[in-house]
Amino acid sequence: MLSDDTAHFGLEHHESSDDRTDEEALIDSDHERVDAGLLPHEFVHSWNGKFRRPAGLATGNYSDPMKGALLWVYEGLTEYLGEILTPRSGLSSTQDFLDSLAIEAASLDKEEGRTWRPLEDTAVAAQVLYASRSDYQDLRRSVDYYPEGTLIWLDADVTIRTLSQGSKSLDDFCKLWAGSPSTEPQVKPYEFEDVVRTLNSVQPYDWAKFLNDRLHSTAPHAPLDGIVNGGYRLEYTSERSDYQKNYEGVRKQADLWYSLGLVTKESGEIVDIHLNSPAFNAGLAPTSKIIAVNGREFSASGLRHAVADAVKATAPITLIVKDGEYYKTVAIDYHQGEKYPHVVRDTAKPDLLSDIIRAYSKP
Repeated sequence: MLSDDTAHFGLEHHESSDDRTDEEALIDSDHERVDAGLLPHEFVHSWNGKFRRPAGLATGNYSDPMKGALLWVYEGLTEYLGEILTPRSGLSSTQDFLDSLAIEAASLDKEEGRTWRPLEDTAVAAQVLYASRSDYQDLRRSVDYYPEGTLIWLDADVTIRTLSQGSKSLDDFCKLWAGSPSTEPQVKPYEFEDVVRTLNSVQPYDWAKFLNDRLHSTAPHAPLDGIVNGGYRLEYTSERSDYQKNYEGVRKQADLWYSLGLVTKESGEIVDIHLNSPAFNAGLAPTSKIIAVNGREFSASGLRHAVADAVKATAPITLIVKDGEYYKTVAIDYHQGEKYPHVVRDTAKPDLLSDIIRAYSKP
């Protein structure tokens, strides 16, 4: 469905999917670029999610509560496969894949909530987190088993390729996990031990420890080994990627998360605040609205220019903010310029990411 008047989502079924997005998503290049992964993701779900389903989610009636501890497989593996199938199928470019990966990796790597809430707990709490508000999501965490699932399964893919010297990959796991024989729609439940056993049948390794370390970690940084060992690294520069410009434009937001520590709507309303950031320390809070920047009416570009100009200034960035029915002036003493994430090539290591997203055949 293409409409601006309905909810936007993808909903998986055994032999089809229900996919809804913006009315101009297929004719507006910006929307098409940002939403290119929707159909690949839902396509994968026929196999991973509907056919292979965690035992805790394969309940026989509505009286038994669902248990989401394995959603990092149900959704996390699907998210990863959907993201790599998008460039493999020609729906996105290699650079867009890297830039999208940078946004995911950076947001998880700078997330305050990961020091108290392990990833598996975001899956267990899925029923609560799906409906949670956007404010202070940085501290609470959200349904992170989607994007962090990408990082974990990328790491697994890179590990298999490295240990097997390129003879095996996660594709081999997928063939065993959800491959032939083709059948009518059915459900084949699994437990954690089944995931480990299938990974070991592809490439012997201590996969139980590999997964548990990542699922139960409260380390301050995200698991970036798949990116690093895949021949790339996460960096921050003052320039937004073209993909991020499109992403912010489609979402109608201004993302200054890694500089001021906030995300705003185009209207100036603050969506969320990063804890211990310059914006947080200055007293800003979600749902308040920026009215003016350095004495000028708010605009997303004006806010970015103010951050860039502050590098050569000593005076703080001054905001007029509306909080409920009250107005106040807020000074943010920040002078380090704009910061945006990028995944860039590390030539000292083999380029496994390019192999992972390479098309298997010409269109």
